[in-house]
Amino acid sequence: MELQQKVMNAFVGKVVRKDLAFLVKGGLPVPTYVLEYLLGQYCASDDEEVVNEGLEKVKQVIKNNYVHRAEAESVKGIIRENGKHRIIDKVTVVLNEKNDEYNATFANLGLSGVPIGTEYVRKNPKLLSGNGVWCIVTIGYIPGEDVKVRWEIQKLKPIQISNIDLDEYIEQRKNFTTEEWLDFMMHTVGLNPEHMNRREKLITLARLLPHVENNFNFMELGPKGTGKSHVFQELSPYGVLVSGGDVTSARLFVKMSGNKEILGLVGYWDVVAWDEFEQQKGRSVDAVLIDTMQNYLANKSFNRGRATHEASASMVFVGNTKHTVPYMLKNSHLFESIPTSFIKGAFLDRIHLYNPGWEIKMLKKDSFSKGYGLITDYIAAVLHAMRNDDRTSILKEYAKFDGTLSERDHLAIRKTFSGMMKLLYPDGKMTDEEAYELIDFAAECRKRVKDQLYVIDETFKAEPAVFKYINLKTGVEIKVDTLERISNAHLFTTNISENPEEGELNDGDTQAMNQGMPQADNDDGKRPRIPILQEKNLSFRMGQTGVNYKKLFATYLAEAKEITVEDPYIRAPWQIKNFMEFVTMLIETRPVDDLKLHLFTNEEEEKIPDLIDKLDDIKDDLAGYGIEFDYKLRDFHDRCIKTDTGWTITLGRGLDIFEKYSPYSIEALRQDKRKCKEFMVTYMKTKNV
Repeated sequence: MELQQKVMNAFVGKVVRKDLAFLVKGGLPVPTYVLEYLLGQYCASDDEEVVNEGLEKVKQVIKNNYVHRAEAESVKGIIRENGKHRIIDKVTVVLNEKNDEYNATFANLGLSGVPIGTEYVRKNPKLLSGNGVWCIVTIGYIPGEDVKVRWEIQKLKPIQISNIDLDEYIEQRKNFTTEEWLDFMMHTVGLNPEHMNRREKLITLARLLPHVENNFNFMELGPKGTGKSHVFQELSPYGVLVSGGDVTSARLFVKMSGNKEILGLVGYWDVVAWDEFEQQKGRSVDAVLIDTMQNYLANKSFNRGRATHEASASMVFVGNTKHTVPYMLKNSHLFESIPTSFIKGAFLDRIHLYNPGWEIKMLKKDSFSKGYGLITDYIAAVLHAMRNDDRTSILKEYAKFDGTLSERDHLAIRKTFSGMMKLLYPDGKMTDEEAYELIDFAAECRKRVKDQLYVIDETFKAEPAVFKYINLKTGVEIKVDTLERISNAHLFTTNISENPEEGELNDGDTQAMNQGMPQADNDDGKRPRIPILQEKNLSFRMGQTGVNYKKLFATYLAEAKEITVEDPYIRAPWQIKNFMEFVTMLIETRPVDDLKLHLFTNEEEEKIPDLIDKLDDIKDDLAGYGIEFDYKLRDFHDRCIKTDTGWTITLGRGLDIFEKYSPYSIEALRQDKRKCKEFMVTYMKTKNV
């Protein structure tokens, strides 16, 4: 069954086509969850006619009830003439101590000091947070003389689902494979999973961790336009997005009003996200705010006024990077763009997860979902309900981390694992492989923080943490490193990868043995070092860069007079291009006169004539370089490269190791700039050759 049909069947009345909100929204400054609340009432169907009718109804509701600031006076006139009118507006409530009553302010309508019933405030305390709550409100008008306040709130309903059946949500997980569920989550946050690899999906999913984990400290820095702040601004009525430059200690934690302490944002919201968390000229950060923040991030509490307060709000910091990752790794550190006042070990050590925003592609028109996902208000309520489901202890069933890790390291990894498990496996059912995928991701995201702390604060070098663990299911020791360090190992004087079998290509792997070819003079006058070829296994991470055919194969093929490539998938245009890049690598790294090159591949029967024509063209072309090329078509699965010198290079994915890239990009010309798929390479030598 197609994923979209599964979604419709499993969550009847709780899904919406994700592109509809964009069709309705236009230029309105209305959060997506407000629009999807309405779309869920009128457009929860796969019947195009029903959807179109529902869209018209939603447009009418927006037209008739949403208050545009420019039309506020007209709306007031409608209320007066009709006696009452239903509106959609953001409402903020304050306590009027003088009159001993609560007063509401309407952001777009421009009304303030409107009395609101205590029962509304008790049911919806976020109205008091100072940031406002979107509501559907019926406002009445009181005519006559000697009326103190002419406006009255007759009915108020916050735009959010009042209750959900969490057990029903968890039960539906069994109807989806992990890949389907992950794609479903991507549709739910409004993105098209077809344009993302699995790692990019996990990074995107990690943005939901602050919503599903209490007191989760999250940071994501990356280029502009990658959707970093989207889920914090549009997804949930339980979260609030504030401008990083406008945050004060009073607004965030506690404001003193006379002898009264008024709780700040952390007391009302599940998530407080700082947007544009980056250095800005002319703006300084209050030292009290930083100290209070550090205490809160570490202890879930803060001291302001006369009391100590506790809160469960997760803290999120999102901002733009100013330089590329290679530049930052070589010249500064990955935190360089955040406000200088926060670039200190005591603060950064409290960050549980540093999400690599630079790995997410810039969002374009086709990046957004046109499929069905959960209504954002529904998924927000689900995540809110799951916050108190602590699964951190489950990690100890799978892994035992090295004792050099600090307690903060352990806590960060456990909380990330717990949150990712709730997001991907809410029913708790996952394979060992799936569990270790989450463990590796959690450890990597914490290691990203720790690696930068060594650069920023020398004191952390005194007790370095080794990010490795014992796989308790197999007893094997696993070492963890960040993808950017593996991909940019050439920037460092020593190889910084802690795992020599994880995509690490050293000098012996990358230097071709160009016997018989002209050699460039070395500056030091020394002869080029001839590498010693060894049997080994290499594994490469999804999204890893810095890999090319020369580094993988050149040294092992340098002396061969006969090379056989066995790959059943040299047929599609990009696969044939891969093969030609392989041949080009041979021509550039070694003598090819009289080289015999054999290809074994396969194709669907009806397409064989077309493939033969292409391979014959290649044969004619290579003859001009002295390469004797031939090919055979047969049905097989294993992929490898064999040489007459006795080497067999087993390829998990054959030559098709790169992810899709634009033909109009640097990646099209430079393999080492492309992102890799996850793959393995094994080098084996036949003893009798």
